[in-house]
Amino acid sequence: MPTRRALTLTATCSVLLLALAAGLIWAAFTGVGPADEDRSALAGAMDSRSVGVTAILVVFTNLGSTAVMALLAVVTGGVLFARGRRADGVWLIAMMAGASVVFTLVKRILDRPRPPLPVRLVEAGNESLPSGHATMSMAVVGALVVLAWPHLTGPLRLGALLVAAGWIGGIGYTRIYLGVHWFSDVVAGWATGAAWLAVCTGALLWWRARHPEPAVPA
Repeated sequence: MPTRRALTLTATCSVLLLALAAGLIWAAFTGVGPADEDRSALAGAMDSRSVGVTAILVVFTNLGSTAVMALLAVVTGGVLFARGRRADGVWLIAMMAGASVVFTLVKRILDRPRPPLPVRLVEAGNESLPSGHATMSMAVVGALVVLAWPHLTGPLRLGALLVAAGWIGGIGYTRIYLGVHWFSDVVAGWATGAAWLAVCTGALLWWRARHPEPAVPA
């Protein structure tokens, strides 16, 4: 059962990450902070392009798409629910759906344009800020780590963090390399996903503290 200290720590992290996400979104929209590196990051990515790397990163970016992340959350949530971890299953799906709503609303409100069409290697039809791929990969992959954490030992926890970081970072890089997002879009997306995950994790811990579920096989 979550302790008061865990709930307090999660609440504090939520507030800090929400402030960070808001600050990074504002910075990207107004062209300051990380946005100072937008054009140089895009130019560097374009200089490193090759046919082979592009083919690999197109596949990778598709695996990290918002649709695939949503499907991953729904399937995993369904499995958890069927195995008796009902709160975890519902939470995972609701967290994913909420993250999608959050980044979509911010995109539509800010309506930041993507990089120019001539530099794009794949199609992208909606607004640029924040990156949906970055937001959803952070939220969904991070949520899987949160759910797996109590069932992992020290080395496996480190491995889970490294794999998650590699996936999330790699997906963000593909969006810049393929010319469909600015660097600051991706950074803001990571922060948005992390903030939403922290808020939802706090809600899950609060629920567990008041509605403990019977022990089930891991």
